[in-house]
Amino acid sequence: MAFREINSKMVEATVAPGQRLFSQRGAMLAYRGEVSFTPNIQGGQGGIRSMIGRRVAGEATPLMSVEGSGTVLFGHGGHHVQVVHLTGDTLYVEADRLLAFEGTLQQGTMFMGAQGGVMGMVRGQVTGQGLFTTTLKGHGAVAVMAHGGVFELPITPQRPVHVDPQAYVAHHGDVRNKLSTALGWRDMVGRGSGEAFQLELSGSGTVYVQASEEKL
Repeated sequence: MAFREINSKMVEATVAPGQRLFSQRGAMLAYRGEVSFTPNIQGGQGGIRSMIGRRVAGEATPLMSVEGSGTVLFGHGGHHVQVVHLTGDTLYVEADRLLAFEGTLQQGTMFMGAQGGVMGMVRGQVTGQGLFTTTLKGHGAVAVMAHGGVFELPITPQRPVHVDPQAYVAHHGDVRNKLSTALGWRDMVGRGSGEAFQLELSGSGTVYVQASEEKL
């Protein structure tokens, strides 16, 4: 049960008996067959702890559980859609950027400060993107949303990547994040974009960057 990209703003998913996927509420555009959509109160496969974590993080984006037999078209708000295939690793993505994902993936919540320390906390407070991020781990496909398209940048031990926090969409791999700034603390007041902050991603993996700084 994988996603097939119809165009840059729409994906199609095949739903089979005994399988399920999760989608953001309002993401279903059309469907064929015997398919049901049910509000998911368990917070995906992460269970109650995942749901509580999302509530605390301010990421209470409601999910729908999709089951049955047929095909479903997903899209939301005319945003660009990017499909990411996971083969056992973990994808870090903010909840409001999730369009849909396969039920084979384990959902969780990560405190950004765990990777970025104090600067990870500052990133959430200043850019407004939250102190927590959603994690999806295992084997399966994820459809994420972004403004103006998505570009994949490889992260290697010899070449870390610096991203404007507002342009960050998601990342996966053995990657650490750290917020850095080229300005003094007084100059940073009121600035949440790249001229003040840079999100440094180091290690081995991939970061997904959107073409616009606009928030979803």
